Amino acid sequence: MSDCVFCKIIAGELPSWKVYETDTVLAFMDIGPVVKGHTLVIPKAHHENVTTLPDDQLAAVMVVARKIARAQLEGLGAEGVNLHQANGAAAGQVVPHFHVHVIPRFKSDGHHWNWTAQSYADPTEAAALAARIQAALPS
Repeated sequence: MSDCVFCKIIAGELPSWKVYETDTVLAFMDIGPVVKGHTLVIPKAHHENVTTLPDDQLAAVMVVARKIARAQLEGLGAEGVNLHQANGAAAGQVVPHFHVHVIPRFKSDGHHWNWTAQSYADPTEAAALAARIQAALPS
């Protein structure tokens, strides 16, 4: 896709700090890291989000994300790793090209995932939502 920043990185039209590459997947440093060492893992084929990404490409991206996570633990001495993936603007996706954030974590990094946990009004509300999701699953 000609206007996609990640496609331009893949094509070599924009610079990046490549960390790992295969024929189908690229991992590179995020230019706005949550924590230093924050790496993005993307399929080289343009797919906007997880719902459009073929299973084989999703699997390939996740295998590379795991490799990067292991490398952050060993190479950076990270004490943990977050994998983050967003789909659609409402979920915080900024670049409409599927990507997984692999974020090394340290007890002293100062980053916090701040959200307020909600609850269901009663068990029937959760059951009704589960049924709606189940009904939308492919057979």
